[in-house]
Amino acid sequence: MAAGIFLSRITGLIRDRVFAHYFGNADAADAFKAAQKIPNFLQNLLGEGVLSASFIPVYARLLATGERASATGGQASATGGRASCPPSEAGSPGDQTARESATADRVASAIGSLLAVSVSFIVALGVLLTPYFVDLVAPGFTGDKRELTIRLVRILFPGVGLLVMSAWCLGILNSHRRFFLSYVSPVLSNAAMIAAMIAWGWGGRHDQNTLVQITAWSLVAGNLLQFAVQLPTVWRLVPQLRPVLDTSSSHIRTIIRNFGPVVLARGVVQVSAYIDNIIASFLPMGAVASLGYAQTLYLLPVSLFGMSVSAAELPAMSGASGSSEEIAAHLHKRLDAGLRQIAFFIIPSAAAFLAFGDVVVGAIYQTGQFTRHDTRYVWTVLAGFTLGLPAMTFGRLYASTFYALRDTRTPLNFALVHVAIATVLGYLFALRLPGLLGIDPRWGAAALTASAAFAGWIEFVLLRRSLNARIGHTGLSAPYAAQLCLAALAAVLAGSAGRLLHIQPPLLAALVTLVPFGLAYLIMTTLLRIPEAQAVLGRFMRKTPR
Repeated sequence: MAAGIFLSRITGLIRDRVFAHYFGNADAADAFKAAQKIPNFLQNLLGEGVLSASFIPVYARLLATGERASATGGQASATGGRASCPPSEAGSPGDQTARESATADRVASAIGSLLAVSVSFIVALGVLLTPYFVDLVAPGFTGDKRELTIRLVRILFPGVGLLVMSAWCLGILNSHRRFFLSYVSPVLSNAAMIAAMIAWGWGGRHDQNTLVQITAWSLVAGNLLQFAVQLPTVWRLVPQLRPVLDTSSSHIRTIIRNFGPVVLARGVVQVSAYIDNIIASFLPMGAVASLGYAQTLYLLPVSLFGMSVSAAELPAMSGASGSSEEIAAHLHKRLDAGLRQIAFFIIPSAAAFLAFGDVVVGAIYQTGQFTRHDTRYVWTVLAGFTLGLPAMTFGRLYASTFYALRDTRTPLNFALVHVAIATVLGYLFALRLPGLLGIDPRWGAAALTASAAFAGWIEFVLLRRSLNARIGHTGLSAPYAAQLCLAALAAVLAGSAGRLLHIQPPLLAALVTLVPFGLAYLIMTTLLRIPEAQAVLGRFMRKTPR
């Protein structure tokens, strides 16, 4: 999973570098970043996180208990909503149970069908109501900038509908322990955008407004490829897959019932992101685009180390069986191991962003219209996000544990707390604090992301406290966390030597700074005999770590 995410994120960074080259922090960049926020609300509301939390626990349990359609007697009817049995079994004691239990294949078919119908309706409605959405998300946009944003949203909406269906494929593949394909498929979408920007932007043949619309169309084409490439494998894994609108099964009703609280929880988080976008739209030009650039970098370790571990653990946690004590022990063991895996990579990632964020931003974005001045600005916005990086990634794993326990309401309640805190502090710190301090209002973007980080820590503490009350004490041990922080500090000192060389080309500066940083961290953690470091070295050396 991490390999797939890594490839998709790397191509995503290349995509953003090309985007920065042609659009910088201009109005077209602001419009595109804002336009992506609106249809992405649909993707995040109905997509990967929601389907993982509501669909995977039920579907994975069906797979674990062997409740698959049989080729002879358990094949689900495409229309009847019940499993059919051969005549010889019609009067058997288990016949009624067989009819009332949805097979795994039928559950996958029904959820996919219901999702397709719902998404089609919402996409059509979204295209019609786009002007109102733009006014809600970017009220600070006026004139040509607002009109461009409206056109971009209408182009992007159908593509995001395809991504929601792609998330349904991901849920099936993850439950079957097929992780790579779903997470590497965004490479196709990124490649489509890169090809379009270079082909139509080379030599300045088109103005920025025209080029950004071409870029939007290429993203939709890439979304289609991303969905289509997963379908053949899904069909092989779900041989009885077919369109069926069925809500009669108890399994399907459980998924739908869990879907509501998870949608609300994800919706609350998305509302928080949109509030950030609204606030940023009132800041000087470039704030919205810089928020997007910084978020792309911030989400790289979140996806690689937080989402990958959480998503991989969810099917395993959901398949736990036995007494309540046995299930609690199983979840406790997997959670603590997952936290160690996440922390091993997240702590140095946070240290690198804080100490060398300008180097990272420059290496990725500093080209063409994106200047050194823009690099420093995005670094400050990224630093605010980074303050909450450990909380964000740890919180994902804790939320997955709640979902494995079929509890979708607790994460929702704490997400509401997160949004309330982030909204109040974001407004005060981003729009009011710069004026009180007499500083440039554009720096309010950094205060905005720092507010979100603080709210993330509050949410994480609440999640951890609540789960500890149910399954016992969990979390990183203090000595382990101290060892990782010590190793990260040594790595920062090693990377700082590269700054003394004052190398100008951003890519070369990143090379002489980040490579020593990474090597020093790996060496230190190995000397401290941290098992995760030995596991990493074991993989590279193709040996099984002790």
